[in-house]
Amino acid sequence: MAITQEVVHALGVTDAELVLVEGFPKAMTYGVMSTPTPVVDGKVAVSGKVPSRAEVGALVTTALAAQG
Repeated sequence: MAITQEVVHALGVTDAELVLVEGFPKAMTYGVMSTPTPVVDGKVAVSGKVPSRAEVGALVTTALAAQG
């Protein structure tokens, strides 16, 4: 979560809602069997590993572009 918070802040995003989903039962609600499971706009972005800063940056940038 710390990496995500750092990247979001560095990108100047002020209205992001960051939620840490912990535990296997909650991960299963997204159809995955491993954690961590970063979710962006309700969709699983990465499964079973902590994404790098570059990966988080790409995910956030892509999500922002899709919002217009």
